[in-house]
Amino acid sequence: MAAARLLLAALGAALGPFASAGKMKIVEEPNTFGYKYEFCPFHNVTQHEQTFRWNAYSGILGIWHEWEIENNTFVGMWMREGDSCETKSRQTKVHLVCGKSNKLAYVSEPSTCVYSLTFETPLVCHPHSLLVYPTLTEALQRKWDEAEQLLYDELVTDQGYKKILKEIFEEAGLLKATEEKEVEKHSKKTSLEFETVEKCSKEYKLLSKEIKKLKDLLNQHGIAYKGNSAENTSVEHGSHKLATAVTTVLNGSKDDEHLHGDTGVWNDTV
Repeated sequence: MAAARLLLAALGAALGPFASAGKMKIVEEPNTFGYKYEFCPFHNVTQHEQTFRWNAYSGILGIWHEWEIENNTFVGMWMREGDSCETKSRQTKVHLVCGKSNKLAYVSEPSTCVYSLTFETPLVCHPHSLLVYPTLTEALQRKWDEAEQLLYDELVTDQGYKKILKEIFEEAGLLKATEEKEVEKHSKKTSLEFETVEKCSKEYKLLSKEIKKLKDLLNQHGIAYKGNSAENTSVEHGSHKLATAVTTVLNGSKDDEHLHGDTGVWNDTV
């Protein structure tokens, strides 16, 4: 579980059993308001009304969503998208504080349907146990170092620096990317467009090699290749036409007027 491994890195090697426990539950006895709470790290927070009524409330106060990070430190775990509550969903922020044992020390509802849980654990007692930087990969640490240098050299504003850090945390899986960014990322992965003619040509050549390998493999096993040669040739020529079409779109037509900044040099090579 990626989230568990991140917590392991953040809280120290001693957290191993805690993180690998999967759906370990921290169960509290009923408080003065007659509720029992269950905290399952990286899963959810639930509330159970302790009563003999037939319709006693039992529901989800939030599902694991992301960390809250301030000043290079994990300050809380956000559990969102819980049971509906009027026009919104219930959500909970879990605060991690030093304690002698693992337990939910305090539960409150600072605003309607937004809960606050204080989770005590000896695993965060070390002053460096909740630092974010050590949990990142070397590549992301280098990005952070570069951002620090840019800020020091005044080549980026404080707002720009925070934006870079947010992107680093999202890439690390510590923060949830916005829906727009997720759509953009998915679009980039599934896009069939080529930025340059060279990339189009390269992909065409790779595809041709793969087709040849598959044909050779079929011949080696004596499997007849279905589809006549005319159709195959048509496919290959079709691919070539696609590459040529991309060239036309990117380079334009020789008969067209040159755009501003055009050197006037044409290159139709695919």
